[in-house]
Order: sequence, then structure tokens, then C-alpha cells
Amino acid sequence: MNRRDFFKKAFSLMAVAGISSITKSTPLFAAEKDSENIKTPDLIAVKNGTPEKMFDEGIKAFGGMEKFIRKGQTVVVKPNIAWIANPEGAADTNPALVKRIVEHCFGAGASRVYVFDHTCDDSITTYRVSGIEKAAKEARATVVQANKESYYQEVRVPGAHTLKNVKVHELILESDVFINVPILKHHGSTRMTCALKNLMGVVWDRGYYHRTDLERCIAEFPLYRKPDLTIVDAYNILTDGPRSRSLKDVVRKNMQLLSKDMVALDVASSKILGEEVENIKYIKIGHDLGIGNSNLEELNIKRITL
Repeated sequence: MNRRDFFKKAFSLMAVAGISSITKSTPLFAAEKDSENIKTPDLIAVKNGTPEKMFDEGIKAFGGMEKFIRKGQTVVVKPNIAWIANPEGAADTNPALVKRIVEHCFGAGASRVYVFDHTCDDSITTYRVSGIEKAAKEARATVVQANKESYYQEVRVPGAHTLKNVKVHELILESDVFINVPILKHHGSTRMTCALKNLMGVVWDRGYYHRTDLERCIAEFPLYRKPDLTIVDAYNILTDGPRSRSLKDVVRKNMQLLSKDMVALDVASSKILGEEVENIKYIKIGHDLGIGNSNLEELNIKRITL
């Protein structure tokens, strides 16, 4: 069986599997032996570890955080901190992962590391209850607010059809390195929220997205700026999101994905969630705009099992 046929068969099986537990037979990891010789991966998939350990191994496979950060640079780390929910509720990015990412940033020589999100719930309470504020500060990050319009500056989005202008948080404009850290979960409006949609948390008027063309606005924003690295938190995923309502909706997946390509990450994440990629319209738009590549069979994927 050639590589292209393998991936087609694997993803077909994955769609049938839905959101069942991740095991060694999961198609995303069916070619682990083939991935050992990949020296320059496009996407890294890690499973069966804590968020911290999975990130340690994932970033090592990329050559370390030094591949993304030079000594003295400033870094902004953008998790999902949208909702007032404890970490067990899987509505926000795992705080232990955020802490470890910040530690690696400083280890690579970053001069300052900022953490923020434009929350949906009250930001003071959300930062605290999510555990992210405490975890980030323990790693010496500067946690900043995003709840006032004065923190945002209007920019032009080159090549956009719908999102031609948008107000963006000043740290996205000013920081040298931009790291995107979404949590994978179901979303009532777009079927899934992950890499591309997490960037809604860096703009001021998210209502414009909803009033105009939500899927296209999500896909067009990276025409302004793409993150330098995206780390998908799929340790616990929420199957009835985006707000945490019941622990019964939380499924332990023990997985993490890393890539510079958000479109590829969203395709891979849809397989973990058990959602048909065709139902997530912003993925196709992002591919067509050249934001990333939705054809995973064309990518070098390194798989790591801990």
C-alpha cells in the first residue's frame, strides 16, 4: 500500500470511529514506524502523556523552542481562556500546558512572555478560575488583560474579501513571536473550535464575525498574521461546547498536535473530535486562501507515543 492510499484508508476508518477513545489502533498513529525517520516534520502528533510531557517531546521533535525564538525576543502566548470553568471542564486550554510552553520560551532566551485572551465571560474571574493566570505567572509570564477597546489597534487585512479591517490586540502587533495554544472542542456555531478559530480571541469586535460571515472571517484573519507555532491541546476535549456544562461531555484523549500549519492542524483535530472535515467550512476557505494545507497525505507527520 502506498503512502497516499494508506492515509485515505486511515482517515476513512477514523471518521467511522467517531469520538471513541484513542488507542494504539487509532489510524492517526497507524504509521508510527514510518514516522521515525522524518527529520523535518510538518506536523507532530503526540499521545499518552501529561500535557507537559507531550509538549516536551513534541517541541524536541521540532528541534526545540530555539527553532522559533531567538535570544532577547518577546513572545505572546495565546491560549483559549474564554469561559469561567475549572481545568477539568475542558472549556479552556490546560493550564499545565500553558505553564510548560512559557518555561520553554524563557529557556530559549525570550526576554518577555505575555499571556492573554479576549474572554467571553468576565476576564478577571475567567483568568483565575481557569487556572491559567496562576500557572503562567508561576512560569514568569506577564498576564495581561484584553477587555478594553483601547488595547486594540485597527489594521488592514491584505487580500481579505470580508474581514478587510479589524482591531487587533497590541501585543499581536508588537511581539516578535506569536504562539497559538487552542484547546480542541465542539462548537455550536462552527462544529469545532481549534487552531484557526482560537484567533478570534485576539480581535476586539468578534460580533462582526458573527454578523457578517463567521467562517470566512475566521479563515481570513491569518492573512494579516499567522502564528509562528500552534500547539493543540487535546488532552481532554469537550464534545458539547464551547462552554463547559457537564463533566459527562469531557472525553480524555491524551493527545497533542504541533505545527506551523493551522489548516492541517484543524483537519487532524477534526479526526480526533470525530467531526466530518467537510462540515467545518473555514478549513476549506483557509486552504483555498493559502493559509495552510488541508491535504494531510501531502505532509510529513511525525507520530510520538509516550
